[in-house]
Amino acid sequence: MLDSGKNKDDVFRETGQVVGVFDASFSVRKGEIFVIMGLSGSGKSTMVRLFNRLIEPTSGSIYLNGNEITGLTDKELLTVRRKDMSMVFQSFALMPHMTVLDNAAFGLEVSSVGEAERYRRAREALEQVGLAGHEYSYPHQLSGGMQQRVGLARALANDPSILLMDEAFSALDPLIRTEMQDELIRLQAEQQRTIIFISHDLDEAIRIGHRIAIMEGGRVVQVGTPQEILNNPASDYVEAFFKSVDSSRGLRAGDVARFESDIVIHRSSTDSRVDGHSIPYAYLTDDDRHLLGLLDSSGVAQGESPREIAPAELSVVAFDTPLHDVLDLAASVPYPLPVLTREGTLHGTITKDSILKSLSRH
Repeated sequence: MLDSGKNKDDVFRETGQVVGVFDASFSVRKGEIFVIMGLSGSGKSTMVRLFNRLIEPTSGSIYLNGNEITGLTDKELLTVRRKDMSMVFQSFALMPHMTVLDNAAFGLEVSSVGEAERYRRAREALEQVGLAGHEYSYPHQLSGGMQQRVGLARALANDPSILLMDEAFSALDPLIRTEMQDELIRLQAEQQRTIIFISHDLDEAIRIGHRIAIMEGGRVVQVGTPQEILNNPASDYVEAFFKSVDSSRGLRAGDVARFESDIVIHRSSTDSRVDGHSIPYAYLTDDDRHLLGLLDSSGVAQGESPREIAPAELSVVAFDTPLHDVLDLAASVPYPLPVLTREGTLHGTITKDSILKSLSRH
């Protein structure tokens, strides 16, 4: 019915069957945090359970490192679940009668890992999530955030290459939730696991996600970085979905910066002249656009000589800096704020005017 053009509502009306996910095709890159978002009932939780076949797909294929896992036997699937993927649920799902250490080691115990080895790995995982010293506490003695850390430690103890996290922080208070997001970002920077994170919180998705997949009615309607989706929403639904987002947190300095050739002076390495310029400020670069300094001609009209300011004396920002972190700096300097790439070349400049226009557009 779907192949013939029927939609999810048509199928339910005619058959009583609910379509969980369809027309979903995308790849997740090794080492990225990939966030799947959508309204309630959009299919995002069904999607993550298809990856480890907690829900069996009725059609289509799922590949892990190039190997199709939709056709695995039960024994092969069990191996994948134990060694390649771990899952962290919204509910902490801790055993109340077991200590923190035993809870963290539980998955390894089920996998028949020896006692000494599983406790060693569980202790390491608890240390990674900041729970060293709480090994012999019980879940009821911990705060909600600490309980969720135990759930995360239990998943990490398996040392999986892929973490599946189904709204893992949704039940936490806002401050604890932010703390757990910071913890996840820190762990990701250290360990470079592949994380598939289900969320309905846009601010959370923008904060932690390298890329985001937006789902609507079981379909994936757009995949991209937060900046790509903010700048080029694929549909009215996606645009409306992102309407409440604080775009200053989603956009980067590089998304707002503009390269204006009339404020850039190319200068050879042997040319050290400082001449006046027709505009107050101009950037000096070499032929490869590496920043050599700023030519300040703002006082020429008052009889002052133009002066050159060295790069070390300038306020500069990196391409990937969140726009929110640039606002105060852009307001405090008189010159257009230079934005540099990772290679140190001049990508463009930001002015107070360009920031206001960008935020107004979003």
